[in-house]
Amino acid sequence: MKVSEQKTKSPAYAGMLLLLFPCLFSPNLFSPLSRSSPSLFSEWNAPKPKHLHLLLNALLSQPPFKRQLDLWSPLPDQGWKPCQHPTLTPYLPKSRGYIQVFLDGGLNQQRMGICDAVAVAKILNATLVIPHFEINPVWQDSSSFAEVFDVDHFINSLGNEISIVTELPSEYAWSTREYYGTGIRETRIKTAPVHASADWYLENVLPILQRYGIAAISPFSHRLAFDNLPINIQRLRCKVNFEALVFVPHIRALGDTLVNRLRDPGDLARQSTGKYAVLHLRFDKDMAAHSACDYGGGRAEKLALAKYRQVIWQGRVMKTQFTNEELRNQGRCPLTPEEIGLMLTALGFSNNTRLYLASHKVYGGEARIAALRKMFPRMEDKRSLASSEERGKVEGKASLLAAVDYHVSVDSDIFISASPGNMHNAMLGHRAYKNRKTIRPNMGLMGQLFLNKTTDWTQFQNAVVAGHKNRQGQFRVRKEKQSIYTYPIPDCMCPTRN
Repeated sequence: MKVSEQKTKSPAYAGMLLLLFPCLFSPNLFSPLSRSSPSLFSEWNAPKPKHLHLLLNALLSQPPFKRQLDLWSPLPDQGWKPCQHPTLTPYLPKSRGYIQVFLDGGLNQQRMGICDAVAVAKILNATLVIPHFEINPVWQDSSSFAEVFDVDHFINSLGNEISIVTELPSEYAWSTREYYGTGIRETRIKTAPVHASADWYLENVLPILQRYGIAAISPFSHRLAFDNLPINIQRLRCKVNFEALVFVPHIRALGDTLVNRLRDPGDLARQSTGKYAVLHLRFDKDMAAHSACDYGGGRAEKLALAKYRQVIWQGRVMKTQFTNEELRNQGRCPLTPEEIGLMLTALGFSNNTRLYLASHKVYGGEARIAALRKMFPRMEDKRSLASSEERGKVEGKASLLAAVDYHVSVDSDIFISASPGNMHNAMLGHRAYKNRKTIRPNMGLMGQLFLNKTTDWTQFQNAVVAGHKNRQGQFRVRKEKQSIYTYPIPDCMCPTRN
């Protein structure tokens, strides 16, 4: 009997898996995370593989050579290239005042906010103060703009577009985050609508600038429209995102070190193609709780995630009215590490693939990653590739760790994200700008395939390959209201042929 014909519930099937791959069921691997120190969010039932009938086949299969060759081949010229920006320095008119913005969210959300802040300063003919980063309530990171991004490069790159200062002159020294947090202030704009137009800023912010010489906008996330803006404003946003925003030297240096080790992995060099893929595995507790899907951790996990939603979001995010099956059919459940591993194997990634795991914290710990690691034993991350001394300047700082992952991801031969999100969106756009391969998981298809417990490996493999044929970096022209940071054509890129 072929492996793919084994029945899902068969004791012999599970026994074969246990004999061949005992580490998947190691007592240490699936033991409770910390029985000695229970907390509000304790989950005692560590996750085990959910798709055994597919997992065994994935572990035993070897993708056809042609499929691997096609998978790793670079993208051809698709008829678009980054637009050239003027090199001459134009005359900058006299500034109308200073613009401050306070940015929340994680690194990639802040990145988009910076681009929008530059554009708003240009619209208002104002001087931009280097944006202030709020402390993220989930990651608890207090890193500043200057700790993440190269300030000098940022200012110099945009010197012919707008005026930028690192701090306010003494007469405006009172305009601080603390000042705006202690009461209603006439210089703070709290009413900027999501995706506000250029006219909104001219009508509502410009009068404050003209009266006080300064305006502080908070909140500012997603506060500038993607449509009906002058082409020079759109191109400026692209210039900020893809050229002006570079990480500080020590982040770039660590990122380059990781890239070099991934491309030349020491003693294994003879097995290496010099290529590597990045998997962004956003499967943290925040994502798991927000999605309200069932991830196989049993009642304890469901209760813990419900408690997390209640405490962290205080009722703003409630359990969805849809069942787990409905959510998965709609493609609204993040893929688990096991599921993304099965998808990658079906697409043609072999167990010799040099895979870099870009992730903050994986919900469920090492137990949750065990099946993925078994499918891809050469999987690496920041901690396996770099020493504690090399990581010293970024360790414990979520934004800096995310910046390292971003750097490694942009340079990779292939990038895959396990679920949509800000990192997925940012990388989709940045890699399109560089014409590099990015695989977008078909979430609806994958959800349906994983719900069907009768699908054998061959059927699963064929469905995955067919469902991702046109989701590997082919250019997509931006539609109305879509983000230019995710879809840079046609705002950021110009045709190579007229």
